[in-house]
Amino acid sequence: MSVFCYQCEQTDRTGSTAGCSTKGTCGKDETTAALQDLLIHLCKGIAQYAVRGRALGVADHEASAFVAYGLFSTLTNVNFNATRFVKLIHEAGAVRLRVRTAYEDAARAAGREPEQVSGPAALEPASDVEGLLAQAGQVGVLAGRDVVGEDVVGLRAFVLYALKGVSAYVHHARVLGYRSDEVDAGVEATLDHLAGSPSDAEDLLARVLEVGRINLQVMALLDGANTETFGSPAPTKVRTSAVAGKAILVSGHGFDELQEILRQTEGTGIQVYTHGEMLPAHAYPELGRHPHLAGNYGGAWQDQQQDFAAFPGPIVMTSNCLIEPLPAYRARTFTTGPVGWPGVRHLTDYDFKGVIRAAQATPGFAETAPAHDITIGFGRKALLSISENIIDAVHSGDIRHMFLIGGCDGAAPGRDYYTQLAMATPDESVILTLGCNKFRFNKLTHGTTPGGLPRLLDVGQCNDTYAAIRVAQTLATALDTDVNDLPLTIVLAWFEQKALAVLATLLHLGLRNVRTGPTVPAFVTEPVWQLLCERFGLRAGETAEKDLADALGAA
Repeated sequence: MSVFCYQCEQTDRTGSTAGCSTKGTCGKDETTAALQDLLIHLCKGIAQYAVRGRALGVADHEASAFVAYGLFSTLTNVNFNATRFVKLIHEAGAVRLRVRTAYEDAARAAGREPEQVSGPAALEPASDVEGLLAQAGQVGVLAGRDVVGEDVVGLRAFVLYALKGVSAYVHHARVLGYRSDEVDAGVEATLDHLAGSPSDAEDLLARVLEVGRINLQVMALLDGANTETFGSPAPTKVRTSAVAGKAILVSGHGFDELQEILRQTEGTGIQVYTHGEMLPAHAYPELGRHPHLAGNYGGAWQDQQQDFAAFPGPIVMTSNCLIEPLPAYRARTFTTGPVGWPGVRHLTDYDFKGVIRAAQATPGFAETAPAHDITIGFGRKALLSISENIIDAVHSGDIRHMFLIGGCDGAAPGRDYYTQLAMATPDESVILTLGCNKFRFNKLTHGTTPGGLPRLLDVGQCNDTYAAIRVAQTLATALDTDVNDLPLTIVLAWFEQKALAVLATLLHLGLRNVRTGPTVPAFVTEPVWQLLCERFGLRAGETAEKDLADALGAA
């Protein structure tokens, strides 16, 4: 069995070809990696029939949901459980058969002979794991490299990986009851295109931009899902120190799971804390109204082994950002949704009774620590409500420049760049931040502009890039200019596939001179990187001092 993965920043770069070929740096073993490749291949097969069915007026919404869930399960730091992937693979086979049957019936009803579809649509999953692994060895991300070369294979990977990020947002919206035919059709059309093993670099680059367009749509959908379900975020102070009492920690991105935990712990005396990218939950009225939503604990996802070991209660991992649970806290860790780790208890149907029992059986915090807090909640409506103040500050000179510094955090050396950059920005500037990259500087003091506006504006999770885009567009219109001519510098930290989806959206919108890093993705070859730089002005971050001087000089 031969496997290969280079989808995230922490990929092994020590060999002649950057990528993890045995156990992944993330902790993913060879078997799981291979099964993930096969699941993706089968999702392409579902999409092949789904696209043809849609052309005849037949759509299978549950199949679309399965494809999004399946792709989401293969993101970095989501699911490491090979047994779960075997089940998903066989389920994919059944879903594909259902979609195929619907397509063929529709074709015959229209007086057409059904197309005999080849490629992923024709592969029948083996009945045992050994057979599945043999099949997986033929369909990995490097398939066809000897024929089409590394540039094309890397661009195929860019399309696929960005689509994985889109699928994560699709899933988050869907669990709240929101979906879009246009988004589902776009995801399926992209997978159908990849199923044909495209080899034209310009065509693939256009597909990257198309995925960016789809991602813009789904970020808007998720913005609506969150605000209509939980209310519009408002500026909110969040406690970052402990309160005495029994405690549960909720990490990941799943607001729906957090809401149920808050409901099920009402009146129990248990305090609920958020971790990592769950921080923005406190600013949503329907979540923040619960008095036992006590605060935010710890840092970004890569700090979880230290954070979780010190936390005196159970941990619930929702949606993603899981790394190998240490023995010190593995027995009190639970997963939900697409998340999984072998031997860790997985919860379904929003049943958190086991978590509550674990909280009651663990010590909790013995005393209340001195109060510390940070301010969050500058979401779309909150930012738009102060847009006139920002415009006035730009005209008066109170704001000389705006920085958007956000994205995924990570453990690689060099990420103190973002701390250095944020802390070096002048007083006559504001910093918009989102995603877990904010933890590099969100507990530091940034003060206010000369006119009294907060200099650090926490917009929310990574998908809240949509809010930042809307605000930038509003400011550009009000200032009678183009977004690219605003005094705005975008610094996007990438680690995994959702940041790639966001990057694709920025490229789709024609935003230039975006700085990304701290490293260039391993699947982006040097010729492709140079093309992106020349065509879109994409830049790799250098030093905080130089990039700040460039940004202020350009302004």
